[in-house]
Amino acid sequence: MDKKNALRAGALAAGTTLMMLLMSSPALALTRDDGDDPGTGLSVVETLGLYVLAPIALFVVIAGLVMVLDRSHPDHRVTSPNTKTKVARQKAGAKA
Repeated sequence: MDKKNALRAGALAAGTTLMMLLMSSPALALTRDDGDDPGTGLSVVETLGLYVLAPIALFVVIAGLVMVLDRSHPDHRVTSPNTKTKVARQKAGAKA
């Protein structure tokens, strides 16, 4: 039964992909529309800056803000099973 379902899913995926390719006609992109006024293209450096460097910089800024503004309590942090946080060790030492 699994082979039949896999075959059905593959056929559905292939059919959907084929229909999407046939319905989207890239040849129409060559035809100019009324009022179409494209600007100048981007250089390689501008393209890399916009689509590579800007997202990486945004990720670094957000990650930095999350780390700097983290106000979670040290006892609530997830650690591996056999390790204790500094606060947990201090509490254990105070009780003993």
